[in-house]
Amino acid sequence: MGRFLLIILFLAGAGAGAFYLEQWNFFAPGPPAAHGNATIVLIKPREHSARIADELQRAGVIRNAGLFRVGIQLRGMQSNIKAGEYAIPSGASMADIAGIMMSGKSIQHKITAAEGLTSRMIYDMVLKNPVLVNDAGAEPPEGSLLPETYLFTRGTTREQILVRMKKAQQILVAKLWSSHAANLPLKSPEDAVILASIVEKETAIPEERRHIAAVFLNRLRLGMKLQSDPTIIYGITKGYPLGRGIRESELQNPTPYNTYAVAGLPPTPICNPGKDAIAAVLNPEDSKDLYFVANGTGGHTFSSSVVEHQKNVARWRQIERSLKTPTQTPLTTSVPDVNLTLRGTTDSDANTPPPPGEKVTSTPSPRHRHSHHHQHG
Repeated sequence: MGRFLLIILFLAGAGAGAFYLEQWNFFAPGPPAAHGNATIVLIKPREHSARIADELQRAGVIRNAGLFRVGIQLRGMQSNIKAGEYAIPSGASMADIAGIMMSGKSIQHKITAAEGLTSRMIYDMVLKNPVLVNDAGAEPPEGSLLPETYLFTRGTTREQILVRMKKAQQILVAKLWSSHAANLPLKSPEDAVILASIVEKETAIPEERRHIAAVFLNRLRLGMKLQSDPTIIYGITKGYPLGRGIRESELQNPTPYNTYAVAGLPPTPICNPGKDAIAAVLNPEDSKDLYFVANGTGGHTFSSSVVEHQKNVARWRQIERSLKTPTQTPLTTSVPDVNLTLRGTTDSDANTPPPPGEKVTSTPSPRHRHSHHHQHG
């Protein structure tokens, strides 16, 4: 009887010791990170707890896979661990690690589609992203994506990101269209996106968007041609830098995107406009202006009459001359006639000679990315 009691006491003591040892191991600090303050661990979907424990030990965030597996099983945690990519802090205990993986707070990666990029540019960016997986599907139509920063976790497909960009734009356009200003000369949300893409490319100054939108909307109401340089460039390069000035022959060529030669909107957007450009088109500034020209500070000077606009153009030409250096070719030698259209692109190069028989009509300010030499009309 005494021997039996001793065995019982021994087993109880051993059990208690094992319990406290397991508790100590599960909550004790883990190994330090090999590099930096954290170790990245990827847990794949539908992995068994034994595989997860082995992966954690291989990554160096736990010392003993068996103890981790026992610890999560004793506590009923194994079925609550979620797949994902986790940053395990240096010295995290097994309890901490289990809690991180049960939370599902996977590392968030991001991809940014900037305003004014074409669908092809965004598509190529998605294709080259090293974290996204699988095929991207078909290239999205021009202007169908919403420029924004998108967060995603490892395992997200390229096609899923593009679908999110499309849906985000559809939701935004539907919301803004439902409360647009009255009497806009736009037949559909698609027209709004087309015009917004032009506004997006015409100015980098947020405060100008609604004013520039008003100019183009006024011109549409009056049946005037939009005369927007970015539309011509898109028709030539599909939105990539032209690398030179716009040539006279290109201004005369009646392509669908030549808004100097063809009235109305181009057939498609010329880029993916941001939400502010779309909002500007659907709720423009109250203005009767029909013209704008660069003002030398990166923005534009607006006017409602040809006479006033001609004065603004002359003022801009004076600014151009003042920006010359002795080694530069003069940007202009005289103030042009009011019936001539002043052109300037975001990517012209005054040193690129045109082919024989062609002339470059003008060159832009070398200092301002969006300083177009517009004399609309």
